[in-house]
Amino acid sequence: MSISSAISNAVSGLTATSRGTEIVSSNIANALTPGYARRELDLSPRLLERGGGVSIDGVSRMITTGLLADHRLAAANVGASQATAAFHATMEKVFGIGTEASALGQILTDFESALTSAASRPDSEIRLSTVLETASALAQKINGISTAIQAERSKAEQTIQKDVTRLNAALEQVAKLNTQIVTTSAQGKDASSLIDARQAVIDGISDIVPIKEVPRENGRVALFTSGGAILLDGTEPARIEFGAVAGITADMSVASGALSVLTFNGKPLTNTQQAMLDGGTLSASFAIRDQLAPAYQQQIDAFAYDLYARFSDPVIDPSLNAGGPGLFTDAQGAFDPANETGLAGRIAVNALVDPDAGGQLWRIRAGINAADAGDAGESALLARLGSAISASRIPVSANLSDAPGSLQTLAADLSSKAATNRLRSQAIALQDSSQQVGLKTALLAEEVDTDKEMESLLALERAYAANAKVFQTANDMLDAILRLT
Repeated sequence: MSISSAISNAVSGLTATSRGTEIVSSNIANALTPGYARRELDLSPRLLERGGGVSIDGVSRMITTGLLADHRLAAANVGASQATAAFHATMEKVFGIGTEASALGQILTDFESALTSAASRPDSEIRLSTVLETASALAQKINGISTAIQAERSKAEQTIQKDVTRLNAALEQVAKLNTQIVTTSAQGKDASSLIDARQAVIDGISDIVPIKEVPRENGRVALFTSGGAILLDGTEPARIEFGAVAGITADMSVASGALSVLTFNGKPLTNTQQAMLDGGTLSASFAIRDQLAPAYQQQIDAFAYDLYARFSDPVIDPSLNAGGPGLFTDAQGAFDPANETGLAGRIAVNALVDPDAGGQLWRIRAGINAADAGDAGESALLARLGSAISASRIPVSANLSDAPGSLQTLAADLSSKAATNRLRSQAIALQDSSQQVGLKTALLAEEVDTDKEMESLLALERAYAANAKVFQTANDMLDAILRLT
């Protein structure tokens, strides 16, 4: 090997080790930076005709694209399952569990106990007042459940709006980064930092919709959902829009025109088209707003209907008019079975028995529409009112089971369903979370390991010293030759 070849080899080695040191330093400095992928220097042997040594071919981002894609899909599953589990947990808390003082079943039990107590002393205004208080508490509990359900629908509505805004902003950012990456690469510069930024942006919205990244020419990427919706393929991203409403009531739905659907590039999506976006928090919020919460509302409305029907039966209270309200009313009026939706939010104790509303307590004992207080010792009506709760009968609403049962059975079923839904959804969320953690661990194994990077830095230091020694030796040889001349 000639002296010039030795110098060429040493110079190429010094250049490569200097560049390698920069890359290792960058890896260590960005070990905790979201979206940062570990870099490695790509080297290849240089031809002897060119003096030998090594050539720097570029810098590679060390990441397994398939693993990253699976992690993003897992993030969407976790986002959806956690949102659903949180909703069912709220519903379980709203309905109450077992003998909790605030549980629907316990409040119903308190009402039944108050009726039994009043039947033993029908002349006691204190006991009649307790009946009124517990009946009012029951009505208010049912009202509160309905209010909580609609609050969850409104919360889902606002979450949809936030997700759409975040998704649009991220897609625009990815489109801009695509352009910057193409420009930077065309100039022969390293675009790795821009690719890192793009990856972080895409990862940031992977919980909203399940995203698939497809490479395009010159470093660009296209984004699709797993259902096939095109989010970005070119320079202009898809435009997704949603018109949120300020508040939602039980009668509001997409079918009635009161609630909005997504529009994709200006066109409203059908149910089939919107299914292309299924799998993340966006679809979970729509499911809560349009399916899960209305199902709970339907059940509590049916319970309210059964409660109303049992206490408006003239067989129980002969003073009642056929079709008229009894102890419980539909907003102080008679209930129309065609208007069952939202009844839980309207049911109230009849003002005729409430002294604060101008009514008389004795009507609980004598009859809602009784002409006078009658015999203060008469307890027959109070006993029948108590038996109306425990009587086993087929629910009047088609939205409940057609199996005979008491009001306590119906209340227990509602609470049990909420608890079952919570347990099932939390199990799914735990499974999805475990899968995501496993994929995240695999991704972390590919990310920067500072110990290994320090080892690489020491190896580069030794390589630099060796190349510097070769260069120094060649320089000494040249000096010796010059002295001979």
